[in-house]
Amino acid sequence: MYLWQAREWPVLTWDEKSLSRLLGQVSREQGRLLGKMESLGFDLRNEAHLHTLTEDVVKSSEIEGEQLAPDQVRSSIARRLGMDIGGLVPSDRNVDGVVEMMLDATSKYDEPLNEERLLSWHAALFPTGRSGMHRIIVGRWRDDSNGPMQVVSGPMGREVVHYEAPPAARVADEMANFLQWFEGPEKIDPLLKAGLAHLWFVTIHPFDDGNGRIARAIADMALARSDDSRQRYYSMSAQIRNQRKDYYSTLEWTQKGDLDVTRWQTWFLNCLQRAIEGAHETLSCVLEKAGFWERFAKEALNERQIKVLNRLLDGFEGKLTSSKWAKLAKCSQDTAHRDILDLVERGALQKDPGGGRSTSYSLILEDIHR
Repeated sequence: MYLWQAREWPVLTWDEKSLSRLLGQVSREQGRLLGKMESLGFDLRNEAHLHTLTEDVVKSSEIEGEQLAPDQVRSSIARRLGMDIGGLVPSDRNVDGVVEMMLDATSKYDEPLNEERLLSWHAALFPTGRSGMHRIIVGRWRDDSNGPMQVVSGPMGREVVHYEAPPAARVADEMANFLQWFEGPEKIDPLLKAGLAHLWFVTIHPFDDGNGRIARAIADMALARSDDSRQRYYSMSAQIRNQRKDYYSTLEWTQKGDLDVTRWQTWFLNCLQRAIEGAHETLSCVLEKAGFWERFAKEALNERQIKVLNRLLDGFEGKLTSSKWAKLAKCSQDTAHRDILDLVERGALQKDPGGGRSTSYSLILEDIHR
């Protein structure tokens, strides 16, 4: 039996006593982080916000097996926030759709969540009306025309059913109950409400696809209400991505259990605590980046150099070579080599040990921490 089949559904319960200590710890860490961010300047807070949202969008899609280009996500967010940053690149409509949903959920956290808004999020996620090669119902609740909504894994013919959602005929009423609760009077701690909202929505599974991403957006909206801030400084999706296996196993166990969701709420709070702790690394990166650009504020760098340096500062994977530079900057190998040598002379890059065809370069970041 699944949660939604229980007679008392959707009256979910948990052991407040067992959660109280963890809840207090997470609330304190949340307050410390927000206080620390408020002490920063406007530009640094904006950069931290951009960094966090970029990570959130990329990682939430990764959880579902979809890879989005981080530079496109960053550019799409920056344009919508009106931020003047270097190295903006064009973004495709799939990226823009995910970004629009996330910004609507967090930047407009104080506006009511209703059916129309959720349907518009879903339409934004699937601008072509397809999920991969499959046509899906977009901007409407699912109709189960292809059979029950199930979460399955394994090869064809040997599928394992991890979860089966309520029949489509129940979705409209289930969602009406959910939205009434979500926008109703606050009766529980807002952090517990965020965890419960995530679980409740994904249990209903109201759409043909995209339920996980929308569930995480709803949780982020609830967390933004808890923070009372339009800016995000920690990414739950990034932490869930790090714990993806545990995330799915805890979700499956909970959805096959009784109405006591203490285990899920414990998992959610622990995940949130790690996400907040991870925000300190984000802050370090933001300060590092700000310090780097302070050093070169008066340097006349070209657009290619600014673009690639920003990629390096945002966490470039692997080693930087002239061929990678040429690909990133969309220029010739000779132009890439000249750009790199110029930055080596200016003290922005240094040549790594080794040479020949494997010559690589890295940023010089000494003495820029604050």
